Amino acid sequence: MIIYAICLVVGLAFTLFSALLSHFFGGGHDSLDAGGHAEGGLSHDGEPGISFFSPVVLASFVTAFGAVGLILTKIDATHSVWISAPISAVSGFVIALGVLWLFNLMFSKTQSSSESRVTSLIGHTAAIITPIPENGVGEISYVQSGSRYTAAARSEKGATISAGRTVKITRIVGSQFFVEAND
Repeated sequence: MIIYAICLVVGLAFTLFSALLSHFFGGGHDSLDAGGHAEGGLSHDGEPGISFFSPVVLASFVTAFGAVGLILTKIDATHSVWISAPISAVSGFVIALGVLWLFNLMFSKTQSSSESRVTSLIGHTAAIITPIPENGVGEISYVQSGSRYTAAARSEKGATISAGRTVKITRIVGSQFFVEAND
């Protein structure tokens, strides 16, 4: 029973501490770039997601294993460790798979929708808010769906573009926009 209690407490403590610490030390969320934490990655098909060995999924397994084990030790029919441990392990595995599925579903939905919105910007106009030096990086602002966004930008031809000029977005590579000056 003590092993189950330890698993439950460690799993819950890890989840709470990682949630609190990632809030305070996880970085800003006020830029266009999605940023991310150690959780995110790409699956074999290039879609964003997490793996089964992600800390969140493992913590879900440990927490579920401990919780189900504690419950089963209170029931006379499953009090024996030879019965409660396998049931707890299977339950923890099922819960961890559910968490994995839920996060990957959430990542795929948000990624596909944001990526389609970003690609729709090609050909739209934007304003230079930080000058783009020759072969360097500046910053543009653009409006999409009624909201104003900013992004790093480079001149398509490597030319200098001064602040205040309007430009056309020609392509997007990663989080960097390439632009041409409107003449």
